[in-house]
Amino acid sequence: MADRAEDPRSAPPIRWGILGAGNIAATFSSAVNAHTRAQLVAVGSRNRDRAERFATAHHIPTTHVGYRELVEDPQVDAVYIATPHSEHKEQALLAIRAGKHVLVEKAFTRNAGEAEEVFAAARAAGVFVMEAMWTRFLPHVYALHQVIDAGEIGEIINITADHGQAFTFDPKSRLFDPALAGGALLDLGVYPVSFAHDFLGVPDVVQAVGQLTQTGVDGQISMVLSYGERAQATLSTTLWSKTPTTASISGTDGFIAVRGGFFTPTSFRVQRLDGRVWEFDQPSAKGLQYEAAEVARQVAAGATESPRLTWANTVEVMRTMDTVRAQIGVAYPGE
Repeated sequence: MADRAEDPRSAPPIRWGILGAGNIAATFSSAVNAHTRAQLVAVGSRNRDRAERFATAHHIPTTHVGYRELVEDPQVDAVYIATPHSEHKEQALLAIRAGKHVLVEKAFTRNAGEAEEVFAAARAAGVFVMEAMWTRFLPHVYALHQVIDAGEIGEIINITADHGQAFTFDPKSRLFDPALAGGALLDLGVYPVSFAHDFLGVPDVVQAVGQLTQTGVDGQISMVLSYGERAQATLSTTLWSKTPTTASISGTDGFIAVRGGFFTPTSFRVQRLDGRVWEFDQPSAKGLQYEAAEVARQVAAGATESPRLTWANTVEVMRTMDTVRAQIGVAYPGE
């Protein structure tokens, strides 16, 4: 089948500016340097020392103190935004106003309304914008779609997925800070929610229960998404425990078990009701190069959004998470 993940090194070169110099920015930068033809040309941080250390570590020639200088740097074609969720909307708009293409870390924004505002600005400016939901572009996820589209497990009846990590409570951490749009859902739960959307689309009904942390953000959530007469997705996320981070897709003719972490480059096992069993093996490797390559390809083609992860897809996921947060009582300052 033709629809499969392409080698990131085959994507056209593009010049990246890195907005934010934290851990995920470091992971992205390492993947781009090692596995694509793109260049990292500039990094911007509010802290000069952090920017300079990051630039040295990732062989980036230019540093900027603050973000306006970064987005206005003529060397930069595309900006990768790797800051807390609370900042994504304003920083994306800043880059769009500077005429730059933008890749925004997941969760894309705090809520669907902010996402729509960013996409409206991108539409008016004619620039490419995409959520950095890297899972959508990984080889095993393309392979999952091939298996399902070929009818190997029949009609999908149930999807399960979990993402939990154990964090020590720290009210100063972005994960526990309402002002930075912390909580399990936007940081971890977005993966199982997006996974369910990828294979089943927009749910008809969303039901959620959860518990909050001492700071008022979500510490743990269980969700059931319902589709039509009998399909469901059963999803969970937590800040309080390291979970298996596995996923399964069960159909009328068999099931697929995706190894943990299901949202990273991994493998899966297909078991059909007729007894046939086979596996897709994916060597462990960094994966953020696949989303970077998608940006480069679509920008070179003159597109403003990816057909694999459209603006509508991102807004739909944000709406589901808005509904979940409303049901468990989580709201962020300024929303």
